Amino acid sequence: MGKTYDAIDGRLRAFVERQPVFFVATAPSGDDGHVNVSPKGLADTFVVVDEHTVAYLDLTASGAETIAHVRQNGRITVMFCSFEKKPNVVRLHGRGRVVGLYDDDFAAWSAYFPPNPAARAVIVVDVERVSDSCGYALPLMSLDDERDLLTPNMERRGARGVVSYRRTKNRTSIDGLPAFDDDPVP
Repeated sequence: MGKTYDAIDGRLRAFVERQPVFFVATAPSGDDGHVNVSPKGLADTFVVVDEHTVAYLDLTASGAETIAHVRQNGRITVMFCSFEKKPNVVRLHGRGRVVGLYDDDFAAWSAYFPPNPAARAVIVVDVERVSDSCGYALPLMSLDDERDLLTPNMERRGARGVVSYRRTKNRTSIDGLPAFDDDPVP
């Protein structure tokens, strides 16, 4: 049965750090707009900073919904599911903030992760609620391998190509909210 916790304890920390995939859920304010759930899973892009703070390396990709929503209202939930023998689902509800590539504290936050040419931000979550639930209905699955596509794709583009891609794909959310328009104009 589901439980809530005062903090991310050692057992929960070990569980979330062991999972090869996690999901990030955000939504814009108000009645309109789309709820977004983004799968994340590149190794070494998630960290538990302390019992009330987590962060992940946000990579340049085809959209920037999470950045748009977090900048607008801060609401975020990060979910981890076990696909191993022992079922479990852990949700971290909180307030997020975007530490963008050009922010003064980006170097400090990005130091938690290996360098990646696709990095555009670190999403930092101040965790307000920690819960788990059974996960009894989840399938048993095994990880075959990491998908090695995103990072090489961005490496091939080069720094200027990545900026050009972000200008095309990441400036606004699907609902027209400002998202990642942080790159300096050449």
